[in-house]
Amino acid sequence: MSTIETVIAGLPDKTLLLLDDDGPLRNRLGRALESRGFQATLVESVGEALTAVRSRPPAFAVLDMRLEDGTGLKVVETLREARPDARIIMLTGYGNIATAVAAVKAGAVDYLSKPADADDVAKALLAQAGSSPAPPENPMSADRVRWEHIQRVYELCGHNVSETARRLNMHRRTLQRILAKRAPR
Repeated sequence: MSTIETVIAGLPDKTLLLLDDDGPLRNRLGRALESRGFQATLVESVGEALTAVRSRPPAFAVLDMRLEDGTGLKVVETLREARPDARIIMLTGYGNIATAVAAVKAGAVDYLSKPADADDVAKALLAQAGSSPAPPENPMSADRVRWEHIQRVYELCGHNVSETARRLNMHRRTLQRILAKRAPR
């Protein structure tokens, strides 16, 4: 038995809510967390998650930030009201500082970028209050972080290249070249 499985086995409440609209990711992560000892409930929409929280508030939650019918932040707020001691992790494919701050202010204890490893998720869920989890094994490269930031600003500017370039303080053609390339790893 691994250290994570030992810790989970000693918990009185192992219930976990996993909210993600990406079916294969949700099922794979759900199975991995169940194999570590969690009792997972898998849902794909904010509506389903709110129903699950109202019927039986879980001790743990792993929530996607952006969903087709809303944001995972709404579920964080509802879960915090129903169960203040719940440990909540936000997952997102669009990581940026603003959404990380919003998630933590809403009550999430950590914020992870997709794809997240099941061990990283479990460690973040089980981390003691006030202690920071160990750094990820494979963090995003600086080039990838830069690219994600540019993509986020571009999206917020309504895919307007000129406005995005102005806000990022870069030349419009430089931005166009960056946007035309594939995302760095």
